[in-house]
Amino acid sequence: MTVVRTRIAPSPTGDPHVGTAYIALFNLCFARQHAGKFILRIEDTDQLRSTPKSEADILAALGWLGLNWDEGPDKGGDFGPYRQSERTDIYKKHVDQLLAQGNAFHCFCSSERLDELRTRQMAEKKALGYDGHCLQLDETEVKEKLSANIPHVIRMKIPTAGTCVVKDMLREDVEIEWQQIDMQVLMKSDGLPTYHLANVVDDHLMEITHVIRGEEWINSAPKHLLLYQYFGWKAPLLCHMPLLRNADKSKLSKRKNPTSIGYYQRMGYLPEAVTNYLGMMGWSMPDEREMFSIPEMVEHFDIKRVSLGGPVFDTEKLDWLNGRYLRETLSDEEFMQRFSQWAFRPDMLQAIVPLIKQRVERFTDIAPLTAFFFSGLPPISEQNFEHKKLTPDDSKKILQYLAWDLETLEAWHRDRIEKMLMQLAEKMGFAVRDFLFPIFIAIAGNPVSTSVIDSIAVLGLDIVRARLRHGIEILGGVSKKQLKILEKEYAVLAHQQLSS
Repeated sequence: MTVVRTRIAPSPTGDPHVGTAYIALFNLCFARQHAGKFILRIEDTDQLRSTPKSEADILAALGWLGLNWDEGPDKGGDFGPYRQSERTDIYKKHVDQLLAQGNAFHCFCSSERLDELRTRQMAEKKALGYDGHCLQLDETEVKEKLSANIPHVIRMKIPTAGTCVVKDMLREDVEIEWQQIDMQVLMKSDGLPTYHLANVVDDHLMEITHVIRGEEWINSAPKHLLLYQYFGWKAPLLCHMPLLRNADKSKLSKRKNPTSIGYYQRMGYLPEAVTNYLGMMGWSMPDEREMFSIPEMVEHFDIKRVSLGGPVFDTEKLDWLNGRYLRETLSDEEFMQRFSQWAFRPDMLQAIVPLIKQRVERFTDIAPLTAFFFSGLPPISEQNFEHKKLTPDDSKKILQYLAWDLETLEAWHRDRIEKMLMQLAEKMGFAVRDFLFPIFIAIAGNPVSTSVIDSIAVLGLDIVRARLRHGIEILGGVSKKQLKILEKEYAVLAHQQLSS
């Protein structure tokens, strides 16, 4: 009898995303419901963006939510390594097999040629994709270019006619014409695999039986199924889950909603409430109850009950559910313990104490000085932003540009944040004191507090992003037309910062 094996395969390139937790929850429940195994694999082939900190944060966040895996980089297992960066020899072997079979080819096209091709295709309103130029090279030419160490990638061959039928556990068969599928790069010029090759090879070698992932991967399914065919392997069953949505039905994004698991942890949500809420995203208990644990979800789980309508991630509904958990599931003693664990985290206090120690004369001074560190969105109004040298539009622009700037930080460090703020103030033409004023209001709710740069460093990107966005909304918000204008202006400013 085949053992059901599912997996979650996050990329360690940023904050742990609630969308990752959502897909992990459904993979875990499906595996547990079938007495199977749930695997965590780290897809870190993007060496420029992958970081050990991001990987550690992902493991900690999923662990906090109680989404416990059976095999992974921290637990080991019979199918390791569980980091793609440690499996490069495996991918090399398999891509060599595809080349030998004639199912893949070397592509020596320069980035300039590919850019020109894309521009021409867009101008002629043709489908974007590789045109097969290097397929015309004969074996001798390929060997000469390889001997000359000309940079190249390896692409997969795609049928030129016909249709791929994608069978999905939640949908009727999805038909996609092969002409719509690009000749995917399988191995990059640095010798590392792309997601598509590594994903298929790893899923097969790790004996994954069911791939439960977001519906954005449906259009990539033909490439994956074709690779299974090329290797002569049986493909796992596919299940594409509906994407989490913002209230306006757009894909859940950090620019409209807090998306980091860490944000919800820092805001004082209970992990069991968050997983409960994620379980309600497109699925419901047979008796329609709204409060249930992971074991209860597993007991009653049926993947066929997933609704394809895009579930809306509504933080107000999450607030309501979290409130019920706080009131209905915790005794007074448990409430006190959980609050203490949240409020008196040693790492948080350790960061805050140096900022306030020189400013207090009594312990009673601490609460008003530090309240904003432990609050949600500060209770501010448009009047709080009134400033004799800044218009409301100036303040909105400062907050928006800062939000975009902070998202580009590779390492969240006080000195880097300070340098970024000082550069942005200079490029925008504001005196530093004036520039920092709306930031103080948005972050601390007050123009007089601990250093706003230190505060940003302590609070973290997700809390800061939410407060900057809140400040923009208090100032009247930004329309789609205004946003496009700001994006163009910011792009010019960002280019100046890079070139200076």
